[in-house]
Amino acid sequence: MQSNKHSISVRVLFFGAARDTAGTAEAELKLEPPLDSASAFEQVLKTYPDLRRFGKSLLFAVNQEYASPDREISDGDELALFPPVSGGSEKVAQTSVCDSSHDFFELTTHPIDVGAVARRVVLPQCGATVTLDGYAREWTRGRRTLYLVYEAYPPMAVSELERLGQQAHEKFDIAHIGIVHRTGRLDIGETSVVIAISAPHRRAAFEACEWAIRKLKHTVPIWKKEFFEDGEVWVEGEGAPDEPASRNS
Repeated sequence: MQSNKHSISVRVLFFGAARDTAGTAEAELKLEPPLDSASAFEQVLKTYPDLRRFGKSLLFAVNQEYASPDREISDGDELALFPPVSGGSEKVAQTSVCDSSHDFFELTTHPIDVGAVARRVVLPQCGATVTLDGYAREWTRGRRTLYLVYEAYPPMAVSELERLGQQAHEKFDIAHIGIVHRTGRLDIGETSVVIAISAPHRRAAFEACEWAIRKLKHTVPIWKKEFFEDGEVWVEGEGAPDEPASRNS
């Protein structure tokens, strides 16, 4: 039985090393049936065959969500292709606030005030606040880094940070969580990400903070490019998200 679906037009975004390989940040493509993620992914690769060098590591999103292979694609959808995140807009231009008015998840191109971020989750009912300050280091595997550049897929990054925050509340006995991540150029010593978590007891705050940074580096679409004295490189991600269907095999 033949499908009665016709071709559709979609917007395709490329990030990080995938953008460099494709030679463009975005494109408008026509897709032919079958109109699911697996087929769409393959049609994008046919248009940009150099992307095949990423093998099975290339990730795929539809409308700012990691997509399973059988997800239906509709006319006007926004697709995105990117390598595993390395987690690594205007100031707080992309912000999402959870049910708690003290939870916050933000991207910024401006320097981050670590203390100010931490104070936003300090409340009288909490007995401890743990703050992680991630900053640009000078040496990586014997190579001297001059500066870093962080790039994000802003709406999806904020959405994933919010999801991370919701999961943190489910897994740990915490009161509030806030995450601010910087994008753009960072000089050595400048803060790239701050995670602040408050809880009635310190153990939960420590455990949640450690879990949150690992989760962020695993699922949030933010990439890091290191600039050395003798070249530059996109940092290899730490793997695909937990959902096994988020990439095509």
